[in-house]
Amino acid sequence: MGIAVEPQDAFVAQRKERWHELDMLLMRGKELHRADGETIARVAALYRSLCSDLMRSRAAGYTPDLTGYLNGLTSRAHNALYGARPVRLPALWRLLIADFPRALRDNGRLFWLAAALFFVPAALGLGGALASPEFASEVLPGPILQQMAENYAEGFHEGRQGGLDTMMAGFYVYNNVGIAFRCFATGILFGAGSLFFLVYNGLIIGTVVGYVIHVGHGANILTFVCGHGPFELTAIVISGGAGLQMGFSLVNTEGRTRLGSLRAKAPDIARQVVGAAVMLLIAAGIEAFWSPSSVPRIVKWIVAGVLMLFVTLWLSLGGRRR
Repeated sequence: MGIAVEPQDAFVAQRKERWHELDMLLMRGKELHRADGETIARVAALYRSLCSDLMRSRAAGYTPDLTGYLNGLTSRAHNALYGARPVRLPALWRLLIADFPRALRDNGRLFWLAAALFFVPAALGLGGALASPEFASEVLPGPILQQMAENYAEGFHEGRQGGLDTMMAGFYVYNNVGIAFRCFATGILFGAGSLFFLVYNGLIIGTVVGYVIHVGHGANILTFVCGHGPFELTAIVISGGAGLQMGFSLVNTEGRTRLGSLRAKAPDIARQVVGAAVMLLIAAGIEAFWSPSSVPRIVKWIVAGVLMLFVTLWLSLGGRRR
């Protein structure tokens, strides 16, 4: 005995109002994730009912026009509910000016710990290299130190040779992102990797600067780094602080599983990493095109002061509600 199939007209008549309601909800200009909870719940319920209707339409062999309509409506509803949100410039702007600084301040203790782990070894390396070239040679091989000294021996009064700026921009992006990535990603080792790379990079940078100053080229190297330093060095510390936060979430799980604890902290960690990445891109552009330019030294220092003030105000005030 065969199973009775509901006539198509009756099938449509019983359900067309629900289909129309769902269609109207999806046609609203407002994105679904920005709607109120009641609207989202209603769309979800209509979507589940629509999926059942689509399967029945296919099984009953209704006309291709009806099945095609239901299939299209189902796809639209699925994308609205489960599709990835598109990256929009206003969202990126909001992330940079508000969400990123707020996430950084929420991680303030580990950020300041990362700053100490980076700048204290940098100060020790700077002081040791200024006092003794032998100290510098214990940290870095002599040929590398000599090469660094030669790089800053002449200064940048005439600018850099034409055509090199764009190439060096790519190098700086690769180098800076590599340092920051190691400071962050190795935090998965319960924070130990971030701790090591913050101390290591701080000591290396401080030693190089101290050695170049010791051999008599201090004004050249300091004028070169003053412009991009506020962005680059701060971004490295932010990356290390995010790595420490990742490692700490695996130690202090607050009653969750380690994976659950990491998942709970992931949004704030991701905001800090994205913000640091943007800062590194800005630093690379400054380091490639501005730092080696023939602009007078005093102008570079004035601009450096403005950039430092901007970074300080951005990270300390961004995202604060009135």
